[in-house]
Amino acid sequence: MKGRKTTKFVTWAAVVFFIGTLFPYAYGAVDGGLKQLRTFVNVLEYIKENYVEPTSTDTLVTGAIRGMVGELDDFSQYLEPKDYDTLKDDTRGDFGGLGIRLSKVEGFVTVMSPMPGTPAFEAGVMPGDRILRVDGQDVTSMDLDAAVELMRGPAGSKVKIVMSRKNEKTGKYEELPEYTFKREKIVPEVVYYRMLPDHIGYIYLVDFSGHSTEEMKKALEDLTKKGMKGLVLDLRFNPGGLLTGAADVAKLFMGDNQMIVYTQGRKPEFYQEFKTGKTAPYPDIPLVVLINQASASASEIVSGALQDNDRAVVVGQRSFGKASVQQVLPLSDGAGLRLTIARYYTPKGRMIQRDYRDKSKANEGGIFPDVEVKMKPEDEVKIFMQYNNIVYTPGKSEPEAHFTEKDPVLDKAVEILKEGPEKIIAKKADTAKAQQEQAEQEAGSKTQPQKSAADEK
Repeated sequence: MKGRKTTKFVTWAAVVFFIGTLFPYAYGAVDGGLKQLRTFVNVLEYIKENYVEPTSTDTLVTGAIRGMVGELDDFSQYLEPKDYDTLKDDTRGDFGGLGIRLSKVEGFVTVMSPMPGTPAFEAGVMPGDRILRVDGQDVTSMDLDAAVELMRGPAGSKVKIVMSRKNEKTGKYEELPEYTFKREKIVPEVVYYRMLPDHIGYIYLVDFSGHSTEEMKKALEDLTKKGMKGLVLDLRFNPGGLLTGAADVAKLFMGDNQMIVYTQGRKPEFYQEFKTGKTAPYPDIPLVVLINQASASASEIVSGALQDNDRAVVVGQRSFGKASVQQVLPLSDGAGLRLTIARYYTPKGRMIQRDYRDKSKANEGGIFPDVEVKMKPEDEVKIFMQYNNIVYTPGKSEPEAHFTEKDPVLDKAVEILKEGPEKIIAKKADTAKAQQEQAEQEAGSKTQPQKSAADEK
């Protein structure tokens, strides 16, 4: 009996110690939730003594912490020491590659296109070349991911690759001399743009990475030189990225110190506003923004800001609804805690984050388009797979691109730009005004005193 009490005391001490590592001020929570903690310790002790296999207190408490954090939302997370170290590891950004898009074709790892300005492009690697060996290792029987991993490595390191190329006369593939490449940090393309008929510019923004704004500016400058009269900004399948990137893109089209987005949590210090500057380089260009169910995070911040400030018409389908602020806290045992501390709101106070766990809130969160155009996901994927088929060939100034898939969302955007997006914006404003007046009337009628029978007499 005495030994059991000692074990229980040790278990209790271990729990309190773990909670203490979670937060220095957590001992107050121990006092406040003493009954719950006693239940927790009893369950922990029973598991340790009776579970079919031996278990450690550390493992059980870590699992309890993970479960506790997992109850909050889909983005808060307990990070074990190895996961926290990975999160902090900045050296991952130093890995480089060759700059080629690859695919499996007829069983071979095949070059679909070299990316301009990369080691592969400069060396004259051609679309259709087959990768045979990487540093002497045969990759013809490897899956694509394994072959790609062999080609990646620290930026500045070297890799030897043997390829084969099709002889146009004989139709047979002939082995080429061995190439020695110096790996570089590859910056993937994040902006694709082109001029549509009727001088309507089109920009597809892949994500909001560190150089998205710079590439957006280049595209806008080129389209403007070519006589752009209206613009479609395509944010479909854009998963988001940097908040600064979202703010900078919004600033291209909005000025007058307008609100872009704000954050709000339980604590006052978590409230933060993000606004535009006084002027914008493209404040008047007619603008339509495209979104779909895969548009998330920073793309929702941009579309929500442009929509709420009546700067653009949003077309497509309701966005994903992912816009919350996580703070990463280091814990004393080398682990970490990623905790949601605030959420993002559009200028008019709409919460962007969707609660996928609470079905009663199904109509809250995400960005709703001004003009809805529904498409099957598999049809939308076909549209954007066309960008993977853009071919860059050394020696040719222009890439080869073919866009043949039907895109009713883009067609609707072009139609709106031709007719004038200001019509939809004005109609939306009138509707909002009418709804506000109706709400005020209903609120006023509720506050007016009810006449009694005596008053009527």
